[in-house]
Amino acid sequence: MPVLLGVNIDHVATVRQARRVSFPDPLQAVEVAERHGADSITLHLREDRRHIQDADVFRIRERMTTPMNLEMAATAEMVAIALQVKPRDVCLVPEKRAEVTTEGGLDVIGQRQQLAAVIATLTAAGIRVSLFIDPDVEQIAACAAIQAPVIELHTGAYAEATGAEREQQLARIRAGAKYAKQQGLVVNAGHGLDYDNVASIAAMPELVELNIGFAIIAQALFVGLGQAVADMKTLLQRARDL
Repeated sequence: MPVLLGVNIDHVATVRQARRVSFPDPLQAVEVAERHGADSITLHLREDRRHIQDADVFRIRERMTTPMNLEMAATAEMVAIALQVKPRDVCLVPEKRAEVTTEGGLDVIGQRQQLAAVIATLTAAGIRVSLFIDPDVEQIAACAAIQAPVIELHTGAYAEATGAEREQQLARIRAGAKYAKQQGLVVNAGHGLDYDNVASIAAMPELVELNIGFAIIAQALFVGLGQAVADMKTLLQRARDL
């Protein structure tokens, strides 16, 4: 089976918020992405509301036809919103106000008690919880220990590396994915993946879904969003066929 494609539409909202106007509308992006092969839609409601707004989350939830993956920090405010929205998935991610984009994975070992409480609360409401982590065996083991059903492996270090370092990062992700599956976890991956580097990740049989945003939205400037999504979907399918 091909790896699934989750399309992150945050940067459609980034463009809109640059002018504080009503367009481009993230909901319209969702509808286009769904028509052209997206298996799910990811959006990150950040604490500083730099792109996606609360109203976006609720409007999109009402209209979308694929599952929602709501990325958020593990805070009381965000948990309360998730309990209202009821997405299929919540992906807990670390947040720093000064960062341009998410810089690394959660420290599950150091935040074990807090994350376990959030997982229990969301799970009781019928929401599946994913933890965004670096592909380290110790962090993966901690995720299994606190009964997180899903993890998303951070692929940023791989995406930024070149040469021998890239191969090392790829091996790290591969080993992490295999170990996570052995622990009974659903394994997704994402961050920094684009049309040139995605194939090696998509080929890993342990991975269920890849969440990709910036590269697709950037490519859409030249070919349109529908074509950008369809082209990425084709790359994912081909990676598993090789």
